[in-house]
Amino acid sequence: MAAAVAMLDERHNDLPARPNDSNTYILGRIFGHNVAIACLPSGVYGTTSAAAVAIQMQSTFKSIRFGLMVGIGGGVPSGSADIRLGDVVVSKPTTNLGGVIQYDYGKTVAGGRFERTGVLNKPPPVLLTAVSRLQAEHRLKPSKIPSLLLEAVAKNPEMRKKFTYRGENQDILFGSEYDHPDLGNSTCDNCDAGRRVTQVARPSHNPVIHYGLIASGNQVVKHGRSRD
Repeated sequence: MAAAVAMLDERHNDLPARPNDSNTYILGRIFGHNVAIACLPSGVYGTTSAAAVAIQMQSTFKSIRFGLMVGIGGGVPSGSADIRLGDVVVSKPTTNLGGVIQYDYGKTVAGGRFERTGVLNKPPPVLLTAVSRLQAEHRLKPSKIPSLLLEAVAKNPEMRKKFTYRGENQDILFGSEYDHPDLGNSTCDNCDAGRRVTQVARPSHNPVIHYGLIASGNQVVKHGRSRD
């Protein structure tokens, strides 16, 4: 939420809270668009809570044209997707999937096998056409993300140490088969450095934008083999 607010071109005054809406909003403008920003309640996560926030927002702001769900996720690097710390992932539908997969929605069948059921809808056409244009633009000229971040940092110097790239030494990748000794630890200081995956240095530290499927659910997965 702090990062989203930092990107506002203009911040608007708060509106009186509605009695049937427990969300707390920050209002503003980004490039001519009026924006209402809401965040999940502190300490709460998951698709169910996100849906409740979205429904209440739509009830309060009846003229909302579309919604964007923005957050921090765990990348799943592969031979075809070199995802690094600080990269951006944009959901993109495939032939039979809507762009976001709710991986924990389904049923357990014979043999204890989990079978995912149902498919989430695709985003509205106005967003899909915008994604197509962005993809085309990024093939022809550099991304505007670095310059936009510089503008935001110029307006708010505190962003420099909180939201800018932390350096290659912080981008540590281990193989999915490696079990970290303490998943509650916020660093890998006690992990086996010999199990690290060597990554080829990029020519630039600018974030790369990836387009593809995003997995989402109410269960946090911090075990590499289970995730794969």
